[in-house]
Amino acid sequence: MSGRSDRIVPLAVKIVVSGGLGVGKTTFIGAISEIEPLDTEAAITQVSVGVDSLDGVESKTTTTVALDFGRITLDPTIALYLFGTPGQDRFSFLWDDLVEGALGTVVLADTRRIEECFPAVDYFESHGAPFVLAVNRFDGAERFELEEVREALGLGADVPVLECDARERGSVRDVLGALMDRVIGVRAAPKRRVAMVR
Repeated sequence: MSGRSDRIVPLAVKIVVSGGLGVGKTTFIGAISEIEPLDTEAAITQVSVGVDSLDGVESKTTTTVALDFGRITLDPTIALYLFGTPGQDRFSFLWDDLVEGALGTVVLADTRRIEECFPAVDYFESHGAPFVLAVNRFDGAERFELEEVREALGLGADVPVLECDARERGSVRDVLGALMDRVIGVRAAPKRRVAMVR
């Protein structure tokens, strides 16, 4: 007897969920995680007044101050570990650590505050990281064509842009599937990834 277990240990794949303050990152991870998600939500206090813009999300009372974390097993061979970044610019110094080793990224967008996407989009474009843009549907928010959103953010045709509802497990699953397709496509393209490795 070898004493070894025949149990399959799934490959751990790190995925980052990013975007601006109040865009739905914590909700997105919580909707799909098979474990109780870890979050570092803290109350928004008077200290953040004038520092963090709550225009368009005035009813928000808590915010992520470090990270969100969840896990979803795709099949017996692959488990996605989801890491949500904080949305405020003042916590962006945490991004480098959270992104290290990530296979790809979901950037969430809120059309009520589309300008909040620019820091995340710029960050992942400059790092050559594969990402998809998911426009989170908020009740009462004006709807825009996805190509209008692409144009507003200056995204190339190769970046998938799709709608999602961060509250719905199936919708989140579809976004993660699109990201996996994007990662596979990028990795299959020869020589395009050399700049990222340097």
